[in-house]
Amino acid sequence: MISSQIIQTSIDELKAITKVDICIFDLSGGLVASTTDRHEITNDLVRGFAVSPADSQVIGVHHLLKIHDEGELLYVLVSVGISDDAYMVGKIAVCQIQNLVIAYKERFDRNNFFQNLLLDNLLLVDIYNRAKKLHIEVAVPRAVFLVETYLEKDGIVTEVLKGMFSSQAGDYITAVDESNVILIKALNADSTYEDMAEVAETIVAMVNAEAMMNVRVSFGTVVQELKDVSKSYKEAKMALDVGKIFYAEKSVVAYSALGIGRLIYQLPVNLCKLFIDEIFGDNVPSELDDETLTTINKFFENNLNVSETSRQLFVHRNTLVYRIEKIQKSTGLDLRNFDDALTFKIALMVVSYMKYIDSREY
Repeated sequence: MISSQIIQTSIDELKAITKVDICIFDLSGGLVASTTDRHEITNDLVRGFAVSPADSQVIGVHHLLKIHDEGELLYVLVSVGISDDAYMVGKIAVCQIQNLVIAYKERFDRNNFFQNLLLDNLLLVDIYNRAKKLHIEVAVPRAVFLVETYLEKDGIVTEVLKGMFSSQAGDYITAVDESNVILIKALNADSTYEDMAEVAETIVAMVNAEAMMNVRVSFGTVVQELKDVSKSYKEAKMALDVGKIFYAEKSVVAYSALGIGRLIYQLPVNLCKLFIDEIFGDNVPSELDDETLTTINKFFENNLNVSETSRQLFVHRNTLVYRIEKIQKSTGLDLRNFDDALTFKIALMVVSYMKYIDSREY
């Protein structure tokens, strides 16, 4: 329901233009909003008018009118004045408040619609019927962006996003829990994943600047139909989780760029444990020293190039070779060999995944 503050602002603006005082009462006679403290309308008078068949009534200098929404009586409006102008201002106020009620109700219904759409709580026929009623285009390319805010305070991140994206452009902002804000972004037919990554980077920068918060943003793939928005949402959720495990240093994670991390994330825990035991035995990589792990990661970054890795690590080539051979003795894997390097890389990612699972269970 529309707030009394919104109603108060609306009648204050009318009073400033017309100089006519306006009061709004609920059906029990309680005062909702008013531009004056001087009125002679009692609770009984309002209740009596509310149950009467008349749409308007004049009592002295008070013009009483009814405000409806789809045939349901919501409020009683009183405009104060002896002239016909006061009555006309009252009629204008009734139209304005009725339009506000419709707009705010539609906004609430849209939010409810998108929440149920994301959670797959709607039948296909309901999606199209409700979308038509809420004036939401069906065949528009869209993608879901998930902004992890942890426990957002006072809706700050939501307000920042509302300042950046507008429903007039086909963008909708909602939430299904307290930890994430969801942006359903309308895209152009020629939008690329680079464009989407740029949108995500902009969100991170704006939230940091406006709300002084560091957030992580993930996004799913582009879908062409409204009914498939839940698919993009699930992908964004997975990207957020996988990003925490394998790409913790990144503030923006795309589902399309998850690579092998997406596969590992969906493996059974028991299978992961067996794989780690087969590859490392008791010498799990998490127990390796920082120097060795830094060497391994830099070696992978440089596509197994010994010379370039030694240059970037500021160590002699022979020192790097010694470190690689030391790893080979403990694991049986020669990182200079592509197959062994691939096995070791996957094993490292599986170890990271297992650590994440253990921490979550803890």
